[in-house]
Amino acid sequence: MPAARRRKGADNSKKPIDEEEHKTENPPINNLNLKKERRRRSCIDNCCWVIGFTCSTWWFLLFLYNAMPASFPQYVTEAITGPMPDPPGVKLHKQGGLKAKHPVVFVPGIVTGGLELWEGHPCMDGLFRKRLWGGTFGEVYKRPLCWIEHMSLDNETGLDPPGVRVRPVSGLVAADYFAAGYFVWAVLIANLAHIGYEEKNMYMAAYDWRLSFQNTEVRDQTLSRMKSNIELMVATSGEKVVVIPHSMGVLYFLHFMKWVESPAPMGGGGGSDWCDKHIKAVMNIGGPFLGLPKIVAGLFSAEAKDIAVARAVAPGVLDVDLFGFQTLQHLMRMTRTWDSTMSLIPKGGDTIWGTLDWAPDSDHVCAAKKIKQNVTRTAGETGVGVDDFKCHNYGRIISFGKDVAELHSSKVERVDFKGAAKGNNFANRSCRDVWNEYHEMGVEDIKAVADYKAFTVESVLELLQFVAPRMMKRGGAHYSYGIADNLNDKKYQHYKYWSNPLETRLPNAPEMEIFSMYGVGLPTERSYVYKASPATECYIPFQIDASAEGGNDQGCLRSGVYSVDGDETVPVLSAGFMCAKGWRGKTRFNPSGIKTYVKEYNHAPPATLLEGRGTQSGNHVDIMGNFALIEDIIRVAAGATGNDLGGDQVYSDIFKWSERIKLQL
Repeated sequence: MPAARRRKGADNSKKPIDEEEHKTENPPINNLNLKKERRRRSCIDNCCWVIGFTCSTWWFLLFLYNAMPASFPQYVTEAITGPMPDPPGVKLHKQGGLKAKHPVVFVPGIVTGGLELWEGHPCMDGLFRKRLWGGTFGEVYKRPLCWIEHMSLDNETGLDPPGVRVRPVSGLVAADYFAAGYFVWAVLIANLAHIGYEEKNMYMAAYDWRLSFQNTEVRDQTLSRMKSNIELMVATSGEKVVVIPHSMGVLYFLHFMKWVESPAPMGGGGGSDWCDKHIKAVMNIGGPFLGLPKIVAGLFSAEAKDIAVARAVAPGVLDVDLFGFQTLQHLMRMTRTWDSTMSLIPKGGDTIWGTLDWAPDSDHVCAAKKIKQNVTRTAGETGVGVDDFKCHNYGRIISFGKDVAELHSSKVERVDFKGAAKGNNFANRSCRDVWNEYHEMGVEDIKAVADYKAFTVESVLELLQFVAPRMMKRGGAHYSYGIADNLNDKKYQHYKYWSNPLETRLPNAPEMEIFSMYGVGLPTERSYVYKASPATECYIPFQIDASAEGGNDQGCLRSGVYSVDGDETVPVLSAGFMCAKGWRGKTRFNPSGIKTYVKEYNHAPPATLLEGRGTQSGNHVDIMGNFALIEDIIRVAAGATGNDLGGDQVYSDIFKWSERIKLQL
């Protein structure tokens, strides 16, 4: 028994030793695994906790927002910033008792109007009458290539591709908001409602802004619908209409006024006195009457300043072939089918926009703090300044290299590109499904363009003909960009001239008034410094040189873009010249002497974050919420004239610059 106990005791005594040995050998591994497991669980738990906390907080705040009184946000805002001014509609109704009088017609511009699907390919199943443009843009993220296919037009006809029908949204909702929370016409509509306007005396002349102006009538009869609606509003109210076009809508309505006078079948057959009988005033907002330099960069390289900066910050991202989706290439493929964009190519040639060494706005001061207060500048044709001021060669809308942009033209050695023989670019052969015509250019063609060095507006037209002949062939059938020698020439009866204010007459409507209303005080793209892109597969061979920065040019050159005064989209020269000089008084472009007014709105940023996009903004779109502009529109809609508004209101040098332009009037 003792022996048995000893054996048992020995066994028992051995077991702890084995366990101890086991513990000393294995536990470090187990502890390591346990720590990893705990760390993994801790990471997952923390992530779940953060996500859960964020979602719970979001829903709680959303509940509080919907549960709070409607006046609470305004109470908080007024507690921080002081009492908020009444909106213009409320103010004018209280103070002056203004009431709705003249029916109002809105004419939206490019990209701001909604487009919806009526017929499409299988990849768009389930989206009948859903918005493809405007709204949430959800389809862009879900099916980008299919979306681009449906938003593009036919390369040859400029109309619908086979099996696709995308049509403009109708009604005031077509362009009140561009996207959720981003207003376009909504603020103006709401303020007009405060003095008694409603849908029966407001009309949104929505149209497919991708089409050429005449093709909106060919396909959708949009011009005829506008004519009929205006006639109905005049007949039912007994008052002429006030028309308010914005951006490209300014050119579209200019085309309409000539179309409605012209005999059928090309025109609407309304007769020469139709506008005089039906229109009280045309209040153009941000009108690119003479085109946009910005559109040149868009058609040439699918970019502008914002994209050029993005490319510089993240090189290659926009050019990468990700899942077969080359961002800029597909963007160019799509936009080059939109014939409307070619209506925005600068008009008037070098006479308006300047030569290699002269431009009417070349003395613009971009950073006033760098200029002496007593600086003097000549007002002669050359516009060359003195003292420490350096003029800008704005007339060179495209320069290959910063040195080329700054040299006198006599020192720039150029080789004519027009004689270069076209040849296929082998690097771009994989890009044939991304139609942009650059795959039809060889290396020598690309080099020839860069060797031309500097392009003015007139040579830019030749450049676009060279790099995109099929696009420009379509555009040339619908638009013209020159200056008329003799407006009595019968060729100017063709619709291709109707949206160019330098090649057509205003209607015979001496009682009508025309306003040019636009923002100033914001840097606006005027000309560009370019470079050749590195050759890769499926690439756009030219791009803005974002590394080009200004030296002693008072800050006008930033990221390869020379800026001038304007509303960030439309330069002052384009928005203001026609009302400041081209149509001022009785001229050959305004034979009936329609009164014209220039109304500029100096940009002021929002005072606080609570002010949103600003009530004093001069930005091209945000100006639609500018209280001063809205007040001017309401007064005219209620019966006021341009003289009642105080005539011209000018902050820029538009009158000085206009006088430098030698144009036969």
